[in-house]
Amino acid sequence: MRSTEFKVSPQSDYYVYTPSALARKLYLYPLLTGYFIYEPGYFIERNHFDNFLIMYISKGTCTVSASSQSCTASAGQFVLLDCYHPHSYGSEDSWEAVWLHFDGPLARAYHDEILSECGPVIAPAHPEVPGGLLSRIYEIFRTSSPLEEHALSDYITRILNSLLFSGQSKKRSALRTSSITDTITYINKHFHESLTLDTLAKQANVSPYHFTRIFAKETGMTPHHYLIATRISAAKFLLKSSGTSIKEIAFRTGFQSETSFCNTFKKWEGCTPSQYRSSGTLSPSAF
Repeated sequence: MRSTEFKVSPQSDYYVYTPSALARKLYLYPLLTGYFIYEPGYFIERNHFDNFLIMYISKGTCTVSASSQSCTASAGQFVLLDCYHPHSYGSEDSWEAVWLHFDGPLARAYHDEILSECGPVIAPAHPEVPGGLLSRIYEIFRTSSPLEEHALSDYITRILNSLLFSGQSKKRSALRTSSITDTITYINKHFHESLTLDTLAKQANVSPYHFTRIFAKETGMTPHHYLIATRISAAKFLLKSSGTSIKEIAFRTGFQSETSFCNTFKKWEGCTPSQYRSSGTLSPSAF
């Protein structure tokens, strides 16, 4: 559909979509998409327009105001806006953008995480990747290609993940990312052993204090919490899929005694290992 909006070139077009009930329940889904050529002086201000907006600026620049922030987006950059709240964008000069209004069960979580990492304007190192996916969604509608809601959801998810990863990459050094990843791998392989904070910090080649801070920021939990969570997960698997005694499971999952294991398990799961096992044992053949 050709645009008749004020200060938008009549060569611009957009397409409207009504998602199915299943898509609204499960997916990230498109609502409108288009490619607009904005004329000098275009400006829009909304109190709300109940969805989220991604724009990829292909030419020129525009000023964006949202979430108590005002910034400029340039060619090769993305804009992500929560249109449920007041927002505005425009420019005194001409600019062009492919855009997508979308929503879905995870839309707000994605928006909030990306906003905290990057702000409303995102500058990926390789904008052609999410930009290509956004253009692909637009082209599907422009060419009247078959609409597959799961595929559209996948495109939107990949765009958002790309923007999120771009923001996280700028905040994390290669050393931090690799050291924590290596430590997590080490814990997953050696959780049955006696692991101390000093041991794990040495794996990351940093001081215990610095390691704890980095690990918590990267994973959302302390090294000790992650280690116990890993041990409990392994214990739950053994309780449900084997006839191994509780005492043996305790030692096989890194606990120093059966008592320590039972106390920790009850604290984490709200029941004893025996109660957990008797609540419904899965056949080992299922694994």
